[in-house]
Amino acid sequence: MADSRADVSLLEHLDLSQLNCLNEVDTHTLKDIVSSKSKNTTSSYLLSDADEQLLLNISFNQTVRVRSIVIQSSSPEQAPKLIKLLVNRPSIGFEDVQDADEPEAAQIIELTEEQVKEGKPIPLRFVRFQTVNSLHIFVGSNQGGADETRIDAIDVRGVSVEGNRDLSGLRQQQEE
Repeated sequence: MADSRADVSLLEHLDLSQLNCLNEVDTHTLKDIVSSKSKNTTSSYLLSDADEQLLLNISFNQTVRVRSIVIQSSSPEQAPKLIKLLVNRPSIGFEDVQDADEPEAAQIIELTEEQVKEGKPIPLRFVRFQTVNSLHIFVGSNQGGADETRIDAIDVRGVSVEGNRDLSGLRQQQEE
């Protein structure tokens, strides 16, 4: 087992230009809670729009190894319950994940109220998250069956892959 003390927040490696979330309310977005590139401690939160489902598409500016995630909600009823994690999908929609099972989904997790209330790290199957350029988090349901899902903070923990550098500038140069 690797030494987990070296795990750090990988939010500093977010590529904010590629970040998006499907089914979010315009006034409470994923960018609101991660744009500081650190775990959110403000009153901002992410809220789903038409129903309880959310699809967070999180891109990194370098390859990372993800060991755990933290999803925190101050509203027990609206806190995520069933989540599916996928990695390195160029574009992804609800139809791609709703019926996905493992191994197509890298991991499917049923969160407890305690995990999301206290923001406890949720360990991931390390072998499936070794070379991650983008992480996709599908929220299929929430704890109380509420119409909306609320996430106050999210953190992705692990290590950056050594020898890599920030590629977002290079990507922009190639697009120009």
